[in-house]
Amino acid sequence: MSSDLPPYAQALGIALDHAEDGTPILYFDYSERVAGRPGFLHGGALSGLMEMAAIAALRTELERRGEAMKLKPVNVQVEFMRGGTQQRTFASGSVTRAGRRVALVNAEAWQDDRSKPIALAQMKVLLSPDE
Repeated sequence: MSSDLPPYAQALGIALDHAEDGTPILYFDYSERVAGRPGFLHGGALSGLMEMAAIAALRTELERRGEAMKLKPVNVQVEFMRGGTQQRTFASGSVTRAGRRVALVNAEAWQDDRSKPIALAQMKVLLSPDE
């Protein structure tokens, strides 16, 4: 999967940790490339991780349905719950709706305890047939 990730994800050090019920769980380790204020993750890096998790979940769902689609993100809304600290950060996406033209995907990011997310995101994606 990491070879399927775009250069942006590779630049942040995002990789596949494992899959839960077919849904990819992505992660990155704390490093200078994702650092924000001293000792904490940069919000943009955290948003990027959740965006990649949302796209990975949507691609997985579309592949499961046998649909080859181009994805065009329209907007991403992120809510930061607490500061991410200097440790491994995970993210996963869940497809709320994937119609013929629009998909809605949620994502969450966490560190040591999945029941305590550090950020949540909602993403709207336009779908078009891949020709």
